[in-house]
Amino acid sequence: MSLQEFDSVMDRMKLAFEYAYNLGQYVEAVKVLYQINDQLPDEIQLNFEELDNPEMAKSFIIKYESELKSAIVDYRQRLMNF
Repeated sequence: MSLQEFDSVMDRMKLAFEYAYNLGQYVEAVKVLYQINDQLPDEIQLNFEELDNPEMAKSFIIKYESELKSAIVDYRQRLMNF
């Protein structure tokens, strides 16, 4: 994934987090996150059940929000240094 593609995904991710917290659309947030799933640490990778289950999606976003944001920043740094 190029830096430009990643930034595009991150823009959608920011919107997804806003949707999750303001409108309760956690499933949409995890679907956006799934686009970078292979770049996330193993312990916070998404599984298919979380993609369509609103309660699992909400639990995942709430539980791993800070770890997700940190992993995203780390991945972006790696892309910038590539």
